[in-house]
Amino acid sequence: MFRFLNQPYPSEDSPGRELQKAVGIGLFVGLFLWVFQPFGITNWDTPYKDLKIAGFGVVTFLVTAFNFIVWRRLFPRLFSEEQWTVGREILFITANILLIAIANQLYLGNLLGASRHSGMSWFSSIVITFSVGIFPVVGLVSLNYIRQLKKYSEAAATLPVHNMPAQEPPVEKEPEVGTNPQSTHLLVLLADNEKDSLTLAVNDLLYIESSDNYCTVVYLSHDRIMKPLLRSSLSRLEKQIAQPHIVRCHRSYVINLNRVERVTGNAQGYKLHVLGGQFQIPVARQYNETLVAELKAL
Repeated sequence: MFRFLNQPYPSEDSPGRELQKAVGIGLFVGLFLWVFQPFGITNWDTPYKDLKIAGFGVVTFLVTAFNFIVWRRLFPRLFSEEQWTVGREILFITANILLIAIANQLYLGNLLGASRHSGMSWFSSIVITFSVGIFPVVGLVSLNYIRQLKKYSEAAATLPVHNMPAQEPPVEKEPEVGTNPQSTHLLVLLADNEKDSLTLAVNDLLYIESSDNYCTVVYLSHDRIMKPLLRSSLSRLEKQIAQPHIVRCHRSYVINLNRVERVTGNAQGYKLHVLGGQFQIPVARQYNETLVAELKAL
Protein backbone atom coordinates (compact mmCIF):
# COMPACT_ATOMS: atom_id res chain seq x y z
CA MET A 1 0.00 0.00 0.00
CA PHE A 2 2.75 2.48 0.96
CA ARG A 3 4.64 1.59 -2.22
CA PHE A 4 1.56 2.43 -4.27
CA LEU A 5 1.08 5.77 -2.49
CA ASN A 6 4.69 6.69 -3.30
CA GLN A 7 4.29 6.07 -7.03
CA PRO A 8 4.82 9.16 -9.25
CA TYR A 9 1.64 10.95 -10.25
CA PRO A 10 1.11 13.78 -12.77
CA SER A 11 0.96 17.17 -11.11
CA GLU A 12 1.66 19.94 -13.58
CA ASP A 13 -1.26 21.33 -15.54
CA SER A 14 -1.98 24.65 -17.21
CA PRO A 15 -3.99 27.28 -15.27
CA GLY A 16 -6.67 27.08 -17.95
CA ARG A 17 -7.05 23.35 -17.45
CA GLU A 18 -7.17 23.74 -13.67
CA LEU A 19 -9.83 26.43 -14.06
CA GLN A 20 -11.92 24.05 -16.17
CA LYS A 21 -11.66 21.44 -13.41
CA ALA A 22 -12.82 23.99 -10.83
CA VAL A 23 -15.79 24.98 -13.00
CA GLY A 24 -16.76 21.34 -13.46
CA ILE A 25 -16.56 20.58 -9.73
CA GLY A 26 -18.58 23.70 -8.89
CA LEU A 27 -21.28 22.82 -11.41
CA PHE A 28 -21.44 19.24 -10.14
CA VAL A 29 -21.92 20.33 -6.51
CA GLY A 30 -24.50 22.98 -7.41
CA LEU A 31 -26.53 20.62 -9.60
CA PHE A 32 -26.27 17.75 -7.12
CA LEU A 33 -27.65 19.89 -4.29
CA TRP A 34 -30.36 21.37 -6.51
CA VAL A 35 -31.55 18.00 -7.82
CA PHE A 36 -31.34 15.85 -4.67
CA GLN A 37 -31.52 18.55 -1.96
CA PRO A 38 -29.89 16.47 0.82
CA PHE A 39 -28.97 17.57 4.37
CA GLY A 40 -32.42 19.04 5.04
CA ILE A 41 -32.31 21.46 2.10
CA THR A 42 -35.60 20.07 0.81
CA ASN A 43 -37.32 21.49 3.95
CA TRP A 44 -36.04 25.03 3.47
CA ASP A 45 -38.72 27.68 3.39
CA THR A 46 -36.81 30.67 2.05
CA PRO A 47 -37.11 33.09 -0.87
CA TYR A 48 -34.77 32.65 -3.86
CA LYS A 49 -34.09 29.10 -2.77
CA ASP A 50 -32.69 28.01 -6.15
CA LEU A 51 -30.23 30.91 -6.24
CA LYS A 52 -29.09 30.19 -2.71
CA ILE A 53 -28.51 26.54 -3.62
CA ALA A 54 -26.53 27.67 -6.68
CA GLY A 55 -24.38 29.68 -4.26
CA PHE A 56 -22.93 26.42 -2.91
CA GLY A 57 -21.64 25.69 -6.40
CA VAL A 58 -20.08 29.15 -6.64
CA VAL A 59 -18.37 28.70 -3.25
CA THR A 60 -17.10 25.29 -4.35
CA PHE A 61 -15.71 26.77 -7.56
CA LEU A 62 -13.90 29.61 -5.74
CA VAL A 63 -12.31 27.31 -3.16
CA THR A 64 -11.25 24.76 -5.77
CA ALA A 65 -9.87 27.38 -8.16
CA PHE A 66 -7.82 28.90 -5.33
CA ASN A 67 -6.45 25.53 -4.22
CA PHE A 68 -5.73 24.21 -7.72
CA ILE A 69 -4.23 27.39 -9.19
CA VAL A 70 -2.98 29.77 -6.48
CA TRP A 71 -1.30 27.29 -4.13
CA ARG A 72 0.54 25.64 -7.03
CA ARG A 73 1.91 29.01 -8.14
CA LEU A 74 2.83 30.14 -4.62
CA PHE A 75 4.69 26.90 -3.80
CA PRO A 76 5.91 25.47 -7.13
CA ARG A 77 8.57 23.26 -5.55
CA LEU A 78 6.06 21.64 -3.20
CA PHE A 79 3.84 20.79 -6.15
CA SER A 80 6.66 19.95 -8.59
CA GLU A 81 6.11 16.81 -10.61
CA GLU A 82 9.42 15.40 -9.41
CA GLN A 83 7.97 15.15 -5.89
CA TRP A 84 4.30 14.53 -6.63
CA THR A 85 2.94 11.07 -5.81
CA VAL A 86 -0.34 9.17 -5.68
CA GLY A 87 -0.49 9.73 -1.91
CA ARG A 88 0.03 13.49 -2.23
CA GLU A 89 -2.67 13.72 -4.89
CA ILE A 90 -5.16 11.87 -2.65
CA LEU A 91 -4.25 14.07 0.33
CA PHE A 92 -4.50 17.27 -1.72
CA ILE A 93 -7.92 16.46 -3.19
CA THR A 94 -9.24 15.31 0.20
CA ALA A 95 -8.05 18.58 1.76
CA ASN A 96 -9.83 20.46 -1.01
CA ILE A 97 -13.07 18.61 -0.22
CA LEU A 98 -12.77 19.45 3.48
CA LEU A 99 -12.10 23.13 2.71
CA ILE A 100 -15.16 23.15 0.45
CA ALA A 101 -17.24 21.75 3.32
CA ILE A 102 -15.97 24.45 5.71
CA ALA A 103 -16.53 27.25 3.19
CA ASN A 104 -20.04 26.05 2.43
CA GLN A 105 -20.82 25.89 6.16
CA LEU A 106 -19.71 29.50 6.47
CA TYR A 107 -21.87 30.40 3.48
CA LEU A 108 -24.82 28.55 4.98
CA GLY A 109 -24.53 30.05 8.45
CA ASN A 110 -23.20 33.56 7.90
CA LEU A 111 -24.47 34.60 4.48
CA LEU A 112 -27.78 32.77 4.48
CA GLY A 113 -28.34 32.67 8.21
CA ALA A 114 -29.77 29.23 7.58
CA SER A 115 -27.65 26.89 9.67
CA ARG A 116 -30.76 26.06 11.64
CA HIS A 117 -32.27 24.51 8.51
CA SER A 118 -29.57 21.91 8.07
CA GLY A 119 -30.05 20.17 11.40
CA MET A 120 -26.36 19.27 11.52
CA SER A 121 -23.44 20.54 13.52
CA TRP A 122 -20.18 21.64 11.93
CA PHE A 123 -18.45 18.49 13.11
CA SER A 124 -21.12 16.22 11.68
CA SER A 125 -21.02 18.04 8.35
CA ILE A 126 -17.23 17.72 8.08
CA VAL A 127 -17.27 14.02 9.05
CA ILE A 128 -20.00 13.27 6.50
CA THR A 129 -18.18 15.22 3.78
CA PHE A 130 -14.94 13.36 4.47
CA SER A 131 -16.68 9.97 4.62
CA VAL A 132 -18.53 10.57 1.39
CA GLY A 133 -15.55 12.07 -0.43
CA ILE A 134 -12.57 9.90 0.53
CA PHE A 135 -13.63 6.71 -1.27
CA PRO A 136 -14.39 8.22 -4.70
CA VAL A 137 -11.19 10.30 -4.42
CA VAL A 138 -9.04 7.22 -3.78
CA GLY A 139 -10.86 5.33 -6.52
CA LEU A 140 -10.60 8.06 -9.15
CA VAL A 141 -6.93 8.80 -8.42
CA SER A 142 -6.07 5.09 -8.53
CA LEU A 143 -7.92 4.58 -11.82
CA ASN A 144 -6.25 7.62 -13.38
CA TYR A 145 -2.84 6.39 -12.20
CA ILE A 146 -3.41 2.97 -13.79
CA ARG A 147 -4.73 4.54 -17.00
CA GLN A 148 -1.78 6.94 -17.37
CA LEU A 149 0.77 4.25 -16.46
CA LYS A 150 -0.63 1.88 -19.08
CA LYS A 151 -0.84 4.63 -21.70
CA TYR A 152 2.76 5.80 -21.40
CA SER A 153 4.30 2.37 -20.75
CA GLU A 154 2.73 0.89 -23.87
CA ALA A 155 3.50 3.94 -26.01
CA ALA A 156 7.13 4.06 -24.84
CA ALA A 157 7.69 0.45 -25.90
CA THR A 158 6.87 1.36 -29.51
CA LEU A 159 9.25 4.33 -29.78
CA PRO A 160 12.52 3.89 -31.70
CA VAL A 161 15.74 4.98 -30.01
CA HIS A 162 19.30 5.57 -31.11
CA ASN A 163 21.39 2.59 -29.99
CA MET A 164 24.76 3.92 -28.86
CA PRO A 165 27.66 1.46 -28.72
CA ALA A 166 28.26 -0.19 -25.37
CA GLN A 167 30.89 1.54 -23.28
CA GLU A 168 32.27 1.69 -19.79
CA PRO A 169 30.43 4.15 -17.49
CA PRO A 170 32.05 7.58 -17.87
CA VAL A 171 33.71 9.27 -14.92
CA GLU A 172 32.75 12.75 -13.81
CA LYS A 173 35.43 15.39 -14.08
CA GLU A 174 35.85 19.08 -13.36
CA PRO A 175 34.27 21.08 -16.20
CA GLU A 176 36.35 22.66 -18.93
CA VAL A 177 34.56 25.79 -20.06
CA GLY A 178 35.70 27.44 -23.28
CA THR A 179 37.64 24.49 -24.76
CA ASN A 180 37.49 23.52 -28.43
CA PRO A 181 36.94 19.81 -29.15
CA GLN A 182 38.44 18.46 -32.36
CA SER A 183 35.30 18.05 -34.40
CA THR A 184 33.84 19.40 -37.62
CA HIS A 185 30.45 19.85 -35.91
CA LEU A 186 30.77 22.22 -33.00
CA LEU A 187 28.18 23.71 -30.72
CA VAL A 188 28.94 27.09 -29.16
CA LEU A 189 26.83 28.18 -26.17
CA LEU A 190 27.12 31.78 -25.02
CA ALA A 191 26.23 32.95 -21.50
CA ASP A 192 24.12 36.00 -20.66
CA ASN A 193 27.17 38.23 -20.33
CA GLU A 194 28.16 37.28 -23.91
CA LYS A 195 31.71 36.62 -22.70
CA ASP A 196 31.62 33.19 -21.06
CA SER A 197 31.08 30.42 -23.59
CA LEU A 198 31.23 26.68 -23.93
CA THR A 199 32.28 24.92 -27.13
CA LEU A 200 31.72 21.20 -27.59
CA ALA A 201 31.14 18.59 -30.26
CA VAL A 202 27.45 18.33 -31.09
CA ASN A 203 27.40 14.55 -30.66
CA ASP A 204 29.01 14.84 -27.22
CA LEU A 205 26.07 16.78 -25.78
CA LEU A 206 23.81 14.70 -23.54
CA TYR A 207 21.37 17.26 -22.18
CA ILE A 208 21.04 20.75 -20.69
CA GLU A 209 19.28 21.28 -17.38
CA SER A 210 17.92 24.60 -16.13
CA SER A 211 18.17 25.65 -12.48
CA ASP A 212 17.04 29.17 -11.57
CA ASN A 213 19.26 31.58 -13.55
CA TYR A 214 21.83 28.95 -14.52
CA CYS A 215 22.00 25.99 -16.86
CA THR A 216 24.07 22.84 -16.44
CA VAL A 217 25.42 21.56 -19.74
CA VAL A 218 26.02 17.82 -19.44
CA TYR A 219 28.28 16.36 -22.13
CA LEU A 220 31.10 13.88 -22.73
CA SER A 221 34.75 14.77 -23.21
CA HIS A 222 37.08 11.83 -23.83
CA ASP A 223 34.49 9.49 -22.23
CA ARG A 224 34.21 11.65 -19.12
CA ILE A 225 31.08 13.42 -17.94
CA MET A 226 31.39 17.20 -17.89
CA LYS A 227 28.91 19.47 -16.08
CA PRO A 228 29.87 23.13 -16.50
CA LEU A 229 27.47 25.89 -15.44
CA LEU A 230 26.47 28.77 -17.68
CA ARG A 231 24.57 31.79 -16.43
CA SER A 232 21.71 31.78 -18.91
CA SER A 233 18.08 30.84 -19.30
CA LEU A 234 17.32 27.54 -20.98
CA SER A 235 15.24 29.30 -23.64
CA ARG A 236 18.21 31.49 -24.56
CA LEU A 237 20.53 28.50 -24.95
CA GLU A 238 17.89 26.61 -26.89
CA LYS A 239 17.79 29.40 -29.49
CA GLN A 240 21.55 29.05 -29.98
CA ILE A 241 21.25 25.38 -30.93
CA ALA A 242 20.52 24.93 -34.63
CA GLN A 243 21.01 21.18 -34.74
CA PRO A 244 18.53 18.42 -35.61
CA HIS A 245 17.27 16.15 -32.83
CA ILE A 246 18.37 18.45 -30.00
CA VAL A 247 14.99 19.47 -28.64
CA ARG A 248 13.18 20.87 -25.65
CA CYS A 249 11.41 18.07 -23.77
CA HIS A 250 10.57 19.80 -20.49
CA ARG A 251 10.55 23.32 -19.07
CA SER A 252 13.86 22.42 -17.37
CA TYR A 253 15.52 20.21 -20.03
CA VAL A 254 16.87 20.20 -23.56
CA ILE A 255 17.86 16.72 -24.72
CA ASN A 256 20.07 15.32 -27.48
CA LEU A 257 17.84 12.54 -28.84
CA ASN A 258 20.81 10.91 -30.55
CA ARG A 259 22.02 10.03 -27.04
CA VAL A 260 18.74 8.48 -25.85
CA GLU A 261 19.23 4.75 -25.42
CA ARG A 262 15.86 3.80 -24.00
CA VAL A 263 12.40 5.29 -23.49
CA THR A 264 10.16 4.20 -20.63
CA GLY A 265 6.89 5.53 -19.29
CA ASN A 266 5.16 5.98 -15.98
CA ALA A 267 1.98 7.79 -14.92
CA GLN A 268 3.69 11.17 -15.32
CA GLY A 269 4.79 10.53 -18.91
CA TYR A 270 7.88 9.46 -20.81
CA LYS A 271 11.37 9.10 -19.34
CA LEU A 272 14.43 9.30 -21.60
CA HIS A 273 17.36 7.13 -20.49
CA VAL A 274 20.89 8.30 -21.26
CA LEU A 275 24.24 6.57 -20.65
CA GLY A 276 22.88 3.22 -19.56
CA GLY A 277 20.23 4.82 -17.36
CA GLN A 278 22.62 7.03 -15.38
CA PHE A 279 20.40 9.95 -16.36
CA GLN A 280 16.63 9.81 -16.73
CA ILE A 281 15.21 12.93 -18.33
CA PRO A 282 11.46 13.62 -17.92
CA VAL A 283 9.25 14.66 -20.80
CA ALA A 284 6.50 17.18 -20.09
CA ARG A 285 3.16 16.27 -21.63
CA GLN A 286 3.08 19.42 -23.76
CA TYR A 287 6.19 18.17 -25.62
CA ASN A 288 4.94 14.62 -26.21
CA GLU A 289 3.95 15.05 -29.85
CA THR A 290 7.15 16.89 -30.78
CA LEU A 291 9.34 14.33 -29.05
CA VAL A 292 7.59 11.32 -30.60
CA ALA A 293 7.89 12.87 -34.06
CA GLU A 294 11.60 13.59 -33.54
CA LEU A 295 12.31 10.06 -32.29
CA LYS A 296 10.59 8.54 -35.30
CA ALA A 297 12.67 10.78 -37.57
CA LEU A 298 15.99 9.50 -36.19
